[in-house]
Amino acid sequence: MIAYYETRDRDFTARRGKRLHCPAHLHPHLELVVFCGGRSTAFADTERCELEPGDIFLTFPSQIHSYETTCEEDFYLLIVDPELLPELSSYFNGTLPTSALLKGAAADPEILQLVLWLLEGERSSTPLERTVRRGHLLALFAKLLSLYSFSDVPHQSSNAFRAVVEYCTKNYAGELSLSVLERELHISKYYISHLFAEKLKIGFNDYVNSLRVSHACRFLRHSEYSVTEISSMVGFSTLRTFNRAFLKQMHKTPTDYRKNNL
Repeated sequence: MIAYYETRDRDFTARRGKRLHCPAHLHPHLELVVFCGGRSTAFADTERCELEPGDIFLTFPSQIHSYETTCEEDFYLLIVDPELLPELSSYFNGTLPTSALLKGAAADPEILQLVLWLLEGERSSTPLERTVRRGHLLALFAKLLSLYSFSDVPHQSSNAFRAVVEYCTKNYAGELSLSVLERELHISKYYISHLFAEKLKIGFNDYVNSLRVSHACRFLRHSEYSVTEISSMVGFSTLRTFNRAFLKQMHKTPTDYRKNNL
């Protein structure tokens, strides 16, 4: 499955849609689809799921996923930064659902009501409104996770690509290079480079920059650290390198991004 890395610049997005079709991609967020009408085919890593009305499809951070649409659909889509849910972090770090699909779970009125509340509060801006929204998110995902079964994903997974992605996700702020990964994961750096070219159609350095820019967006929105401090905190060696990578990814400077997202 050929994929691309998606940099998301918001902690939370919710919308109702009619066309789910999307090529293979991955990002550091949770992605939840509540399927209401039509039919669609969803993929999570190598799992293929046929979505029907009432189904729920959930992918975890850094899981490659995609959707194929053949007719008009009706669905709710929620994309959530797992850092909004620190109480559930043990689920999101080191485990994966044995299947991304929950058949018929959207028929639960409690789940559907929480999703509708979250759609209404998607643009919540005051601290109190955001607190209410986080409460709804916590209730929704606590309910959903209780319905899933999980398997451990050890740090040195037999899946080489997932092992590399997991290592980068946990160590994005430190030294990341093909040589470091080769030493830490005992995987040939040439094979790692091949994996990124094959699966993401980007170079390893571009992937690392995208990952770091994604974290920088969070700091720019939610902290008072200077741009220079954030550049160092997310792993860039120089401010110039950070600015160039940020502009390439977000099509604006870090300073402009912060002004637009206060």
